[in-house]
Amino acid sequence: MSSIKILIAAMFCFCIVSCSNEKNDGKFIVTGNLKNAKDQHIYLEQLFFSDKAPEVLDTAELKNGIFSLHGKASEEGLFRLRLENDKNIYLIINDQPDINVEANINDNTINSQNVKTPINTALKNMIVGMMTRGEAMDRCGIVLDSLKAIQNDSLYAIERNKLDLLNQDFEKYLNKYIDSSKDPILTIFGIGNDRNNDPEVIKKRVADLTKRFPKHKGVGELISQYNKFLAELNKPKPENPAKPAVGSIAPDFTMNGVDDKPFSLSQLKGQYVLVDFWASWCGPCRGENPNVVAAFNKYKNKNFTVLGVSLDDDKGKWLAAIKEDNLSWKHISDLKGWTNAAVSLYGFDGIPYNVLIDPQGKILATELRGSALDEFLGKELK
Repeated sequence: MSSIKILIAAMFCFCIVSCSNEKNDGKFIVTGNLKNAKDQHIYLEQLFFSDKAPEVLDTAELKNGIFSLHGKASEEGLFRLRLENDKNIYLIINDQPDINVEANINDNTINSQNVKTPINTALKNMIVGMMTRGEAMDRCGIVLDSLKAIQNDSLYAIERNKLDLLNQDFEKYLNKYIDSSKDPILTIFGIGNDRNNDPEVIKKRVADLTKRFPKHKGVGELISQYNKFLAELNKPKPENPAKPAVGSIAPDFTMNGVDDKPFSLSQLKGQYVLVDFWASWCGPCRGENPNVVAAFNKYKNKNFTVLGVSLDDDKGKWLAAIKEDNLSWKHISDLKGWTNAAVSLYGFDGIPYNVLIDPQGKILATELRGSALDEFLGKELK
């Protein structure tokens, strides 16, 4: 799965709200036909742009692919259809009181889903555009890796320039929605998929969103997340030594796990370990988590594991994020935020940050994000 597809999957956790359902008290009906689907339960769930877990609004029997679900929300939001026995998930925006969904269960791509309402159609077009550009970037990245391996500098420079242009095109495409869309849902969805975490850009967006959608609750949630992210960045950080170099032995450390019992990195010696530094309050970290989940599930039977090291200071929010993002590996934290003991040991000043360690405890690579993580592990764990 490409990094863009994973990132879009991560966005299924974001809920945004507007005001188009006031005339019918927020009630809406979702009906549909999921071709080739086995009979099973189907759930209508509301998704939230916060630490709140998805909420089931209604459950129905899916019979011969046909279903009918009822929902109620005071404002327009993002919802999903989830099946009991299939992994397919379908995004729904309640921009109209009657919503019909058509899809083929055997084709789990956005192209197979058809929801004929204005905002749902716009959302589909937006995702297709992102995926098309993301896949082009992934292909270019693979070519770059091969050229780097054979040390062809001239062709590498040409392909590097091509990737830079593709990245610029992706940013331009997203900014069209982020900066000019009149719909808060499309705006926030675009922001959630943007890779630009420049604090100055974020500050500008906070001011712009406040002006464009002053009464929008979802925008308010996003602004709250942004402000927390900026506040964490502005917290005083300890002076960091140089980062341990690739090829050196990874510094050992001990912190308490979710069970409040001490656990050391060295206890995982003998395995390939991705030490993943993150936090529940870190939006980019939460966006990267699906990539780590995919890598863990793909390589966990090849002597690979993950050690999550959180820079949280609130245990409740830390545990909630672990559950919500399905992070099923060992987690530790000293709950000291940026004064976490590992920060000074590993010399990083931003998260997400990770270090891949071999079975002897030697550092193989750092900052493996998106498709780069899967590609590196695929070569290393043959």
